[in-house]
Amino acid sequence: QVQLVESGGGLVQFGGSLRLSCTAPGFNLDYYAINWFRQAPGKDREFLAAYRWSDGSTYYSNSVKGRFTISRDNAKITVFLQMNSLKPEDTAVYYCGGSYDTWWPNTDRRYYHYWGQGTQVNVSS
Repeated sequence: QVQLVESGGGLVQFGGSLRLSCTAPGFNLDYYAINWFRQAPGKDREFLAAYRWSDGSTYYSNSVKGRFTISRDNAKITVFLQMNSLKPEDTAVYYCGGSYDTWWPNTDRRYYHYWGQGTQVNVSS
C-alpha cells in the first residue's frame, strides 16, 4: 500500500549528492518517527536514518553517518534525506517508513507499517 510518497532519486556519479523527499499527501507527518531505509537487489531492507517528531532527534546507521542527513520542513509535511559523497554501494531503492511506536531509536523495519513505493537511486562508478 502506498501511504507515503518518496521522490528525488535518480542517477548520480561517484561522490555526488541527492536529496530525497518523503511526503504524506493531504496529511501532516505526525508519526512518532519517520525513518529512511533502502533495499538493494537480493538484500534485505536496510535501516539508514531515523527522525523523531517530538524533539527532532536523529539517529544514523554507521554506513551513512557523516554522509547522510535526515530533516523535515517547518510545516512537518516533508521529510528529507540529504545524501552526500555517494558511492556505488549506495545504489538501491530508497523508502521512507512511518511508525507510531515509541521505542527510540527503532531501526527495525518490522515496526514500520507505513511505507511509500520507493525511489530509485543509482550511483555510477
